[in-house]
Amino acid sequence: MLQAQLTIDPAHRVAPVRRRTFGTFVEHLGRCVYTGIYEPGHPTVDEEGFRGDVLALTRELGVTTVRYPGGNFVSGYRWEDGVGPRERRPRRLDLAWHSTETNEIGLDEFVRWSRLAGLEPMMAVNLGTRGVQEAVDLLEYCNIPSGTALSDLRIANGAKEPHDIRMWCLGNEMDGPWQIGHKTAREYGRLAAETARAMRMVDPGLELVACGSSGSSMPTFGAWEATVLEETYDLVDHISCHAYYEEKDGDLGGFLACATDMEHFISTVVSTADQVGARLGSRKKISVSFDEWNVWYMSRVQAAAPRQDWPVAPPLLEDHYHLADAVAFGSLLITLLRHSDRVAAACLAQLVNVIAPIMTEPGGRAWRQTTFHPFAQAARHAKGDVVRVEPVCPTYGTAEFGEVPVLHAVATQDDADTTLFVVNRSTAEPLELELDAGPLGAGGGAVRIAEATTLTDEDMYARNTADDPDRVVPRPNTSHRSDPLRIVLPPVSWNVIRLSRA
Repeated sequence: MLQAQLTIDPAHRVAPVRRRTFGTFVEHLGRCVYTGIYEPGHPTVDEEGFRGDVLALTRELGVTTVRYPGGNFVSGYRWEDGVGPRERRPRRLDLAWHSTETNEIGLDEFVRWSRLAGLEPMMAVNLGTRGVQEAVDLLEYCNIPSGTALSDLRIANGAKEPHDIRMWCLGNEMDGPWQIGHKTAREYGRLAAETARAMRMVDPGLELVACGSSGSSMPTFGAWEATVLEETYDLVDHISCHAYYEEKDGDLGGFLACATDMEHFISTVVSTADQVGARLGSRKKISVSFDEWNVWYMSRVQAAAPRQDWPVAPPLLEDHYHLADAVAFGSLLITLLRHSDRVAAACLAQLVNVIAPIMTEPGGRAWRQTTFHPFAQAARHAKGDVVRVEPVCPTYGTAEFGEVPVLHAVATQDDADTTLFVVNRSTAEPLELELDAGPLGAGGGAVRIAEATTLTDEDMYARNTADDPDRVVPRPNTSHRSDPLRIVLPPVSWNVIRLSRA
């Protein structure tokens, strides 16, 4: 059995837990919208056509914000197509996903669904095929109370009160050659700056996100951020990061360490932003909006034959996640929390059916994928302040990341609880973790493990399905009962440990 020690010291506070860390993403892609959040005629449907079972699972998941409408989709999207009477809305080709978009769901329906789910909407504007005027028009429609052509159009369409959307993404992945309207960093930076300047003329209090790199492996990574921020630094609040990970060539150990890349990604973007700020003589700090992240088996998509037809809401990117995926996913969540001083928001991409924690059958059941559980537990238990912890533990070698620690962890603490989120990356051995909570107990009595749960399975590739939705779920871990500060963590496991004073 492996051995590890971990000290929790409130002096190592990082920042308050940011509720926007637990955001999600709804894109017009595959079955995310149609037969995902919206399916007229479903047994659980409400009067607007929204699936009640998906709404209930969304609330249980604990997401706080939702980004919309894309994603690659937004770079060809005309928002006007999705407002007004449904019978007058045009059907359009969606070039990004080679589908037909019916526009049954648009801006106003999305905002109503967000409010039903208790989520803050986060809107992306099209800077691929459109520009400054269209972004300002969309903002006027959304946020001006009344008295203008577009605000009055919103009221006529049934939305009397303004949507008051505060956070806006200036395009999507404009560094990617796959993107409709792909631009160089200088071209995009100039357009983003002009768009931001005009939007702030309408509403100075907006939070604006500039497009960063679509991944740390992009050939322009680093240089892209530097150039874009040179153009936009005083006009935006955040710069985006996007990252997806998958097991490659059977290298499970390397996959479980994929958060190493996310750590590098965040640190590099922060350093680049700070360097630009220093060069410009600015005291302002740019934050990171990690508004797309997940486990995604992208290699399967790249290997598939191109579509020749234009179907409505075809099944696309419907990855079925197993235990190891959930553990790697949990490690990514730990990384986002560890960087709460600079990561202001994050969006799990996506919410339903498309590389998602929630799956549905058209007309039928909905269930929780394995990745649902780490997210829901972190959203529920991460409160107060983030506390950085650095376990003393064995390491193991990986082809991509070199030597990595077998244990990955973060703590959060409020007046009532201290909670540890811990991943055991070992593929073969359990790990006995000894906790040192000395500073927590100073003047307040002994500290003990009050409760612990573990997400694991004998089969590292076990999945949840509609027929067996609870195969992989968090279960009580009682191995600490013989010693209140020692606990055994199984191999390939996600663990939540709550500490309290005896």
